[in-house]
Amino acid sequence: MYKELSTKLDFPKLEEEILNYWEKNDIFKKSIESRDPQKPFIFYEGPPTANGKPGIHHVLSRTIKDFVCRLKTMEGFRVERKAGWDTHGLPVEIEVEKALGFTSKAEIEKYGVDKFNAKCRESVWKYKKEWDELTRRIAYWVDLENPYITYENDYIESVWWILSELWKKDLIYRGHKISPYCPRCETPLSSHEVSLGYKDVEDPSVFVKMKLKDEKDTSFLVWTTTPWTLISNVALAFHPEIKYVKVESGNEKLILAEARLSVLKDEYEIVEEYPGKDLLGKEYEPLFNFCKTDKKLHYTVEGDFVTTEDGTGIVHIAPAFGEDDYKIGQKYDLPVLQPVDESGKFTAAVTPFKFKFVKAADPEIIDNLKERNLLYKSEKYLHSYPHCWRCSSPLLYFAKKSWFIRTTAYKDQLIKNNKKIDFSGSPFVRFER
Repeated sequence: MYKELSTKLDFPKLEEEILNYWEKNDIFKKSIESRDPQKPFIFYEGPPTANGKPGIHHVLSRTIKDFVCRLKTMEGFRVERKAGWDTHGLPVEIEVEKALGFTSKAEIEKYGVDKFNAKCRESVWKYKKEWDELTRRIAYWVDLENPYITYENDYIESVWWILSELWKKDLIYRGHKISPYCPRCETPLSSHEVSLGYKDVEDPSVFVKMKLKDEKDTSFLVWTTTPWTLISNVALAFHPEIKYVKVESGNEKLILAEARLSVLKDEYEIVEEYPGKDLLGKEYEPLFNFCKTDKKLHYTVEGDFVTTEDGTGIVHIAPAFGEDDYKIGQKYDLPVLQPVDESGKFTAAVTPFKFKFVKAADPEIIDNLKERNLLYKSEKYLHSYPHCWRCSSPLLYFAKKSWFIRTTAYKDQLIKNNKKIDFSGSPFVRFER
């Protein structure tokens, strides 16, 4: 019944013998068919992308998946394991763009979207042979003969059906999502992707004067390292507990945090001081008027995130281009002014700088402010800035219109089900609806 083994085992050879036995005797199929169809355990593999080579991380994740499925099989469940292939997404597009020598999304339209899609369909199967061999060699049991494929209509229609059901239940709504965004690839990046592309760069550091409407010759002194976002400014944020001062310097008065007086370039005299909460609600004159809106804007608001570690203790708010900015914009119902297209260029509404890449327009914006005596000073600022790990373009923090699923509607039910999990025992729990 048992085969005596040599003390000098050739493990790779032994593995091959076992794999060949399993294949010859169709053991995977028998392990499924021998279980009760009325006792299913459903498994769909989170699909890999076949146009990239498999790596050791796939071996690790698939080992865990296989362990779970084999365990449930041993417990008597019928475990039909559905393989899948992810054939959508940016990795596929980037691979084909490189092969065709494209440098912008506009070249795809010129080439032909249908022809480009056909190339992508070819590309996704580039390494399928390697994937199949890895699957066999690590003894990962999964149904590769009947996989779900994300570019096939059956799969696409199933996703649309799910979305339609969510829509009928009023669980889908539209809003904005602030994400690090690559203007060359025209796509947001995940936090993991952002961490791959930081570079030390010099950006402009500008201090601008935003004139108060009710005080002559008095301005808020505001700092930013993204002058191009000043065109979309809608408010200024102050910390309610920070001490601010008004200083007289030459023939003008400036307001900034007392802790940041060191940024002033000329001699000054403090003429007034007050906590930030006393400066809330004050209106000021905008630096630019390219964007039109019916909402109230260009006034001071409270921001607990404001610090005196750098800048002036006053933060300029552009909800379209920052996470804190967007949140405070929602709190005060501020407009989201976004005169920038998906390639990172100003729209025609920004007439002096129209169709220019925003960061490339910074020098001209600074000159414009200087000519109108709204620039207090300009410097260079060395800092670590995120770039796209695929194409090295500088990222923009960008408000993208996005669709969301209202998961909060099921929050209580999710918490209730979560409490049923015994984290000290088996991780497999059957939830009730």
